[in-house]
Amino acid sequence: MTRGDDAYAGRMPESLSALLRATAQQLADAGLTDPVVDAELLIGHVLGLGRGELQAAAIRGDRIEQADAERLAALAARRATREPLQHITGTAPFRQLELAVGPGVFIPRPETEMVVQMAIDALMESASPSPVAIDLGTGSGAIALAMATEVPRARVFAVERSPEAHAWAARNTVDAENLTLVLGDLATAFDELRGTASVVISNPPYVPASQIPSDPEVHLYDPVQALYGGEDGLDVIRVISRRAQELLHPGGMLVLEHAEHQGAAIRELLHADGWRSTATHEDLTRRDRATTALNR
Repeated sequence: MTRGDDAYAGRMPESLSALLRATAQQLADAGLTDPVVDAELLIGHVLGLGRGELQAAAIRGDRIEQADAERLAALAARRATREPLQHITGTAPFRQLELAVGPGVFIPRPETEMVVQMAIDALMESASPSPVAIDLGTGSGAIALAMATEVPRARVFAVERSPEAHAWAARNTVDAENLTLVLGDLATAFDELRGTASVVISNPPYVPASQIPSDPEVHLYDPVQALYGGEDGLDVIRVISRRAQELLHPGGMLVLEHAEHQGAAIRELLHADGWRSTATHEDLTRRDRATTALNR
């Protein structure tokens, strides 16, 4: 019996706060970096409470029903194997959105929230009454849906080639009337939009093939085709550079998310393709996270 199993053996913890401590310890023993946060999110998922509500309930000394404690035990055991929290809860937050996610789709990351802000800013500043935005390789639909909901006058188009990921994107974007989602190849999609887009954005696969991510949640669960971008990680970005030039109107903006060490190489690549005003931008941790460029 593992130490994590001990937390649920015999008599269940009498209080919510005791169960929170036991779950956090189980997840810490499994090597998670934020075990308390994960424990709070798992218990909140079981009880239908936000983290603030859960913390208040623990301070009050609230108790938990045994059936809920047993359900939590099963979910905590899954998380202890490093199954992503978002797969267990079935949702992932992104800006003001709550997205449905699961096996077969890349889980949206918090750092992408500032990347999409650059696209949203460009759309809001556009003089067009209905500017066009295109998300190449939309995955869960996070970027496309953020643009569609935060800039409702925009017309947003998104493409995804993986049938599994496309199914999640379709579920997430079904109610967005100003968003068009297609299953297809980003290299050829939306030919009818040539020269019309104000913004093309992508969070493409950019991990070099030899650099397998260390986190089990990533290398065991995120789709391979959403992670790896060839020997130097830039294969898909090369395709996007050429395609985005065809889709954007003159002066339109390209926004690319990438790894922190790739900014210089991407600026060089874009410059060679004829882009202008290339610039790399840091995320909130002061790491290079995105590069923008304007179409000639």
